[in-house]
Amino acid sequence: MKKVIKFCLLLVLAAGNLTAIAYADEVTDWNQIMLDTLRKAGASPITSIRVGAIVQSAVYDAVNGINGTFTPIHVAPAAPRGASLRTAAVQAAYATLVQLFPTQQSDLDASRAASLAAISSGGDDENEKEDDDENQDSRSIARGIEWGQTVADGILAWRSADGFADTAPPFLGGSAPGQWRPTPPAFASGLLPLLGNATPFVIRSGAQFPQAGPPPLTSDQYATDFNEVKLLGSATSPSRTSDQTVLALFWQSSLSGPDYFWDRVAVSLGAQRRTSLSQNARTLAMVNIALADAVIAAWYGKYKFAFWRPLTAIQNADDDGNAATSSDANWTPLLVTPPYPDYPSGLLSVSSAALAVIAHQFGERTSFTVDSNGMPGVVRFFPDVPAALDELVNARILAGIHFRTADVDAVKLGTSIGNYIIANSFQSVHKEKEDKKDENDKKGKKDKKDKKDKKDKKDKKDKKDKKDKKD
Repeated sequence: MKKVIKFCLLLVLAAGNLTAIAYADEVTDWNQIMLDTLRKAGASPITSIRVGAIVQSAVYDAVNGINGTFTPIHVAPAAPRGASLRTAAVQAAYATLVQLFPTQQSDLDASRAASLAAISSGGDDENEKEDDDENQDSRSIARGIEWGQTVADGILAWRSADGFADTAPPFLGGSAPGQWRPTPPAFASGLLPLLGNATPFVIRSGAQFPQAGPPPLTSDQYATDFNEVKLLGSATSPSRTSDQTVLALFWQSSLSGPDYFWDRVAVSLGAQRRTSLSQNARTLAMVNIALADAVIAAWYGKYKFAFWRPLTAIQNADDDGNAATSSDANWTPLLVTPPYPDYPSGLLSVSSAALAVIAHQFGERTSFTVDSNGMPGVVRFFPDVPAALDELVNARILAGIHFRTADVDAVKLGTSIGNYIIANSFQSVHKEKEDKKDENDKKGKKDKKDKKDKKDKKDKKDKKDKKDKKD
């Protein structure tokens, strides 16, 4: 196995190293409220990813619908004149969350009331500068609420039949070597086998980005992957260091899905740079949409290849036809194996997509820390984005739940998706207008040239006809 990079494990002794970000606004406040709502609901990682994309899309389209700086995700800019940016962001987040989690309405109502009271009182002059009406009078607030609700309704209607939760007959895989099958202790059928066909937010489909698939069972690569996870990923591995065990547990610990890791990083980096409310809305929408589109593509690959997990592979290695592998009927992984196929890794797919956005927004070589609401006080530090990806790849091997190829290829997949989202959405309206003007200019020049060529051709024909008639 490649040498695992050992990062500093920080114990947060003073409350609020990451948990209290001093420079905040309504967008970042409500992102944290969303994460808390997911935790209270006990939402699954996939549900959390979908919710994050819906909420942050609504917040972004609400804010962008007032300032009109970038292309929208779904709802075209049409805010009433003078609508408050801050209020629109609050209402968009509140309205989507209360629809998705009605049992938490009382908590959400209280948070909304507190946000609106702060806006009415004129607090946070820094964020008021983005509003057309700095005084945040009752008309501006009312118009912001109206617009935020309109956007939330539009986003919720758009995503109401997106296929994230489509049901299918139980997927039990197969019994042939290499085929996925239910794993202990629950022996559950494959989770959400139709998710790969869900409607993405930006990419065209889950099948848009080609995936190479796992290596053949008889290949040297498969044997290398197999022996690595067998050695380092077992529940009782003596070769795994204490820090490696911590990092394996850490990346499985979030109580709000992968959203928690990467939203918190995006918010903390934005706070360091004092990014505006509008910039935060755009960044968080990009991060959460990258997570959502990547999980769709990952699930497409998982059920296309339906490759077995290390637990199944190691216990049944006598059947794989590879002389370089050997079975161990009593082998178990450090973490419980999730109920879906190995390739590609879901966590690596979504995390690399989110990190592509973070690298684009803040720089690939920026340093950052990651915390988890499932392991309070434990923080992972990274000098740059590649270092975080290296640790994530190793974490799933050390946990005993993925082969290296599933992780490495997932990074390629997620990075491609993140870069596609960056290049094809959230575009500057000013740039789009310039590009359209250039396109029209080129078309005008072509039309002019075609017209001249046609005239020259006609003149030549007329001259020839005259000559022929004279002859």
